[in-house]
Parts: sequence; C-alpha cells; structure tokens
Amino acid sequence: MIWFEDLPVGRRDRFGSIAVTREDMLDFARKFDPQPFHLDDDAAAANPLFGRLSASGWHTAAMGMRMTADFWAAADSQNVILGGAGVDELRWLTPVYAGDRLRAEAEVVDARPSASKPDRGIVRFRTILYNQEDVPVMSHLSNVLIRRRPA
Repeated sequence: MIWFEDLPVGRRDRFGSIAVTREDMLDFARKFDPQPFHLDDDAAAANPLFGRLSASGWHTAAMGMRMTADFWAAADSQNVILGGAGVDELRWLTPVYAGDRLRAEAEVVDARPSASKPDRGIVRFRTILYNQEDVPVMSHLSNVLIRRRPA
C-alpha cells in the first residue's frame, strides 16, 4: 500500500500499457469529441496538424487516467487516494494514432501535509504519457489528496 509518506519529492513511477485502436478512437470521438479530424479519414488527411485520423486529446487523457487508476489499484492503494484537486498545464504534445501503445510516468514534484486536515496530504504529480517510441504525447500536473499513514 502506498501512503502520503511514501511519496517524497522526486519519486518516479513508470506504469501502464494501453494499445490505441481505431475502433476506440472513433467510439470516443463520436460520443465526446466529434470533430472531423477524429472521425473522418479524408478530413484528418487534409489537416496539417494530424495528416491522418488521430485520437482526441481528451481520449488520450482518459487513457492516462485509466493507467493511473490501474497503478493505484495494483498497489492496493485505491482507498488511500481521496480524490483529485485539479489538473494544471495539460498539454497534448504529439498526436496519438491507431496502433500506438501508450505508457505513463508520474513524478512527485511537491508533497505537503494538509494544513487543515491532519489525516491527509496534497501531492503534486507531473505525469507524462509516452508512445511506443518513447515520444511524449501528453503531459500535465495534477494535485491529489492522499491519506497519511495512520499513527
């Protein structure tokens, strides 16, 4: 189990592996981000940023969240995470395409006990998603409320 005290500044965890499929990309885009370059091959080919059908950035973020949730579940720490307190500096760095395989790295960039609630702390993570060629495709900073180890 991972508690607040186990997350010093500088800790880095590497985790996850998600295969990006055309079917998943289209399904997500139809439901949540119905822009032509996410739904139509010709429109995507004509777009100078993508050149071909690309995953929605929000789909990429959702895949990152899935890998993160699976990491905490594997560490038997899903009940230690109390919730998110926000995401900053979300950046989509490189398009994600069908056939890509994504993985994540999360580094603790700040950790402090809560001033008002002694049973928890606030941890700031810099998370970067990489494709199979180790090219960063997305990054963000997140603030997470995490339980402190019981006395």
